[in-house]
Amino acid sequence: MSHNTLLVFELTILVLAIFLGFEVISKVPTLLHTPLMSGTNAIHGIVVVGAMVVLGSPHKDAFDWVVGFLAVVLGSANVVGGFVVTDRMLEMFKRREPAKPGDAEQDGKNAE
Repeated sequence: MSHNTLLVFELTILVLAIFLGFEVISKVPTLLHTPLMSGTNAIHGIVVVGAMVVLGSPHKDAFDWVVGFLAVVLGSANVVGGFVVTDRMLEMFKRREPAKPGDAEQDGKNAE
């Protein structure tokens, strides 16, 4: 494959990864994420897709494999962590059931 064809292929993958990362992360409501957190998750989503492309290429040496594997692991940890934080924030906004008068007595008996 010529260098120009390879460059066009890699730029196409980059643009598709950016679009995919933006679409996935933009589904999270903006009230729950600061712009910095959303941007970081989007960037790490792109890193994960790009690293998977690097790991899937047939011509890679040990350095490419190690860096690609680390990028997948660390990028995935960041994206999953962002969604865990979002889930915890959603829990804060859920309505809590009011305590019933008999529940306080049961809690006292279970504590003994």
